[in-house]
Amino acid sequence: MDLIDQLKALSSKIAKQKNLVQTEEATKNAFIMPFIAALGYNVFDPTEVTPELSADIGVKKGEKVDYAILKDNKPIILFECKWCGSNLDQEHFSQLCRYFTNTEARFGILTNGIMYRFYTDSEEPNKIDNKPFLEINMLDIKESLVDDLKKFTKAAFNLEETLNSAIELRYMKEIKQVLSDEINNPSESLVKFFTSKVYTGRLSQAVKQQFTDLTKKALNQFIHERINERLKSALSSEETTQTTPPVQIQQPVETIPEIPESKIITTQEEWEGFYIIKSILRKTIDVNRIVMKDTIGYCGILFDGNIKKPLCRLYFNNTNRKQLALFDVEKKEEKIAITELNDMFQYAERIQNTVLQYIQQTK
Repeated sequence: MDLIDQLKALSSKIAKQKNLVQTEEATKNAFIMPFIAALGYNVFDPTEVTPELSADIGVKKGEKVDYAILKDNKPIILFECKWCGSNLDQEHFSQLCRYFTNTEARFGILTNGIMYRFYTDSEEPNKIDNKPFLEINMLDIKESLVDDLKKFTKAAFNLEETLNSAIELRYMKEIKQVLSDEINNPSESLVKFFTSKVYTGRLSQAVKQQFTDLTKKALNQFIHERINERLKSALSSEETTQTTPPVQIQQPVETIPEIPESKIITTQEEWEGFYIIKSILRKTIDVNRIVMKDTIGYCGILFDGNIKKPLCRLYFNNTNRKQLALFDVEKKEEKIAITELNDMFQYAERIQNTVLQYIQQTK
């Protein structure tokens, strides 16, 4: 079983059991040891995984690391573990700092069995960085991070390569955060840069405010356009290479009553949301069976254009609060707040299950 499959299985287990696990020891046994095992290490072999590794510091005795992964009898990765209901705050981090300084390990992981924060010493030797270079949330596994996690598996671990990767990850993470901040709230220096490229007049306060708003709009629009282009390209490629003829629809299609077009405006974000749904389902069904029907209150995505077969609804009209509505087996609507369109991919499995239920019903 591949790492991603093992993580998803563990994620499902955590979601079901996290409210039943009430101690740190139970968290270790139920969540953390399976995570270490998923990385390929034998948690029952003390030459690979040592619990309670001594990390005494000076006159302070009795300091022990919860788990240490060993290679050639030397610790390479330390695990500082907490109860799954605890916050990984600075107090907990300080414990990991002490252990890290007094061992030969170059990587430290602070975890509560749900969140895993990976640290190294990229700035100063044998002194752990203040910020993690990698964070894994077991209740929201991002597949883009799994390749980075694979570098810590027993089969792939190489100290120098993993250290170099960790340094890159840390700075890339911080750069992406800077980009996110600039997109949401452009700094004065960025606004001045763009303004100087397109405007030759005097940069008064009024002009500065105008270009601050324009810069924010332009950056967001640029990103949305690029996402839209990528999705269209992927869908176009899929449709041109598809050889299986679409399934013929046997039942009559029940459609939504028409509303005067002048009252309905399909926004750019709704179109992008529609393309994301098609992208999610393109390997499950013929994408031509996915139909968008916009209404005044929401933008509906339907299977076969049938009002009785909703896949989801996009509540995007309120620009300050976007919601994605999903449906259970009884077609009960559940609204989920999302901060950006990419968040829709987190619910891909639920959307796929919905369409599979409709297909099963027609058999």
